[in-house]
Amino acid sequence: MEYRIATIQDLEIIWNNNIAKHPDDERWVRWKKQYIEDNLNGRSITFVVVNDNTPIGEITMVISNEHKDVVELPQLCDGTSTVYMCAFRIEKEYEGKGYISKLVKYAETYAKNMGRKYAIIGVNAANIRNMQIYFHFGYTNFLFANEEKDRDKLETVLFYKKEL
Repeated sequence: MEYRIATIQDLEIIWNNNIAKHPDDERWVRWKKQYIEDNLNGRSITFVVVNDNTPIGEITMVISNEHKDVVELPQLCDGTSTVYMCAFRIEKEYEGKGYISKLVKYAETYAKNMGRKYAIIGVNAANIRNMQIYFHFGYTNFLFANEEKDRDKLETVLFYKKEL
């Protein structure tokens, strides 16, 4: 397995796969455009784990307070000391094998080498499994809860911080 910053080709593969998995959800097409543009414009960096030249997992690190995901929640990323980690995804067949853990460490080390001191993640309050995983990664400093609309329902997202 290889851990690295995603290329544009990696992002195309990742997002085309995500769109194919959610054919009835038009948001994925919009998100693809946004995330590729944000990587190209330096607002975020997507990291991938690659198997046989194919990305199988990803994490996006928001590094600019101009990124759409943090404009309304500026405490998530200040553009200088704090990054926001999101879009933790891995192909089903690779779950539970430690690849995302290694990718998180890779991204955190990258952020630290950029001079960033903190990383923040958000987790849906109803997703106990992911919350436990993030606690395992060291994201245990609770910051705040935020109500976010996902289609027609409100969901509570909990934000946690970690010193890098």
